[in-house]
Formats: sequence, C-alpha cells, structure tokens
Amino acid sequence: MRQELMSLPKTLADDVAKNLVMVAKLLDDEPERAYEYSRVALRLASRVAAVREAAGFASYAVAKYAEALAEFRAARRMTGTADLWPVMADCERGMGRPERALAMAGEPEVQKLDRAGQVEMRLVAAGARRDMGQADAAVVTLQSPELASQSVQPWTARLRYAYADALLAVGREDEAREWFAKALEADQGGTTDASDRLAELDGVEFVDALAPEEPEELAEPEDLAEPEEITQPEGEEAPVEDKAGDEPEDKAGDEPKDAAEPAAKPAETAEPTETAQADRPEREADGG
Repeated sequence: MRQELMSLPKTLADDVAKNLVMVAKLLDDEPERAYEYSRVALRLASRVAAVREAAGFASYAVAKYAEALAEFRAARRMTGTADLWPVMADCERGMGRPERALAMAGEPEVQKLDRAGQVEMRLVAAGARRDMGQADAAVVTLQSPELASQSVQPWTARLRYAYADALLAVGREDEAREWFAKALEADQGGTTDASDRLAELDGVEFVDALAPEEPEELAEPEDLAEPEEITQPEGEEAPVEDKAGDEPEDKAGDEPKDAAEPAAKPAETAEPTETAQADRPEREADGG
C-alpha cells in the first residue's frame, strides 16, 4: 500500500495514508466511522487500487454491498489479481443474488486463489446454497480436505463453525455439537461464538454474577393495621379539666357558656393521598 501511495505527491500521500490508517483501526468496532474515513480517502486518491480496496471493505462492513462490489471490481481491474473474488461473490449474496455467487464459485478465477482464498470461496458457496433453501447441499459443499485436516490454520475455526451450523440446519444436532466443540478448540482469537452455541445446545444458561440483586419488597403503609378511632357516646360531652385537674366551677356574674368543646380526638392514621403516593419513590427503583 505504501508503494502505491508513492505515486502521489508527498503531502497528498500523507493525507491519504492517515485516512487509511483510521479505516483499519475502526473497521471492526466502529464501521460507520471507518466508512466515512474511506470516503475521504476515495475523494483524495480514487486511482489508487489500495484506496479502492479499503473503500470496498468499509462499504462491506456497513452492508452497502452494491458500493462494495463496485469498489472491489475497480481494485481488481487495477491489480489484475483474483484475491477479492470471494468477497465479491459474498456481495452478490448480500444483494439478494445467491445464484450469481454460486456461479462465481465455479469460475476459473477460483483456481487462481491461494488455499485461504479457496476456503473463503467454499464458505460463500455454502452460504449461497442455504440462501437458496438447499441446506443439505450446503453441508456437502463444506466437506473438504481443509475441514478434515487436524492442523489449525487461520480459517479452521470459521470453517468448522460453518459446518456445525449447516449440520444443525438439517437436524443433525449431535454432529453439530461435535463440530462446534472442534471450532471452539481451534478458535484461539475468539472470532466465533462457538462457546455460546455449545452452551445453547447443552441447555446451559449464563448468569451475570455482577448483576445487582432484587431488594426484598417492604410492606406498604396501607398494609399496616390502623389504630381504632376513639369516639364519644352520643349526647355526652367530654369533661374539660383545668390545669390543676379540678372540675371547673361557675363563677358569679359570668354569662353562661356554651357547651364545652369536646376534647381533641386522637389523630387518625391518614391514608396516603394519591399525590403523596405519586411523590413517594418506588422502593424497587432506589433499592429500598
């Protein structure tokens, strides 16, 4: 890639290189941002094959398969190599044309691919078979010397995983479990979720040990017993005591007073009003 960029003026080459570095850094975790950087590089140097290839992979990562296919075709015309043939076929699948991807698997370009490229082409062809509803044919497509090999290569985990998934699709669950286990054994970089698929087949459910526990619910105030209301018998007045505790005496000259006010009743335990209930934070929300 550096060699290709040397054909540009130095300042321009530096700008293009910076954008390509960002594409590589962000492609896996932030594909949308990687795509934006690739478009900047493409505007700066659309006649550089490495730029077209990077733009193709960035488009592919955000499922813009038509754009990706156009960029891959342009890069292939510039370089004359067949390295991008498998991913071009997969773009055809992404565009809803699995029959075209399957036809590409039989083209002479496949014979020009290295071993890794041929494995990729086999994976794409098997995916196209499944897209077309040919699940049994997908299983047969993946059966190959690379699958039977005991040596672990960069593609081994993905090939075994695809084979296990194809077996599961045709109801061969026991064999699928065996191949998911083999995929996990070869998956040193964690490129597949073989461990999760195995756990699913075994009925194992993972629980997050760091998840907060649910607090026990406390009794609501309305659930508590209410005090009995104390009332006076009808027709009787509550006695009024003076500060010394003696019965009050009528004094001469005083005008007769109205009936003494009854003593204050004990305050009843009021039910929470709707407004108060609304203002009270839920115990489940704040942990009690």
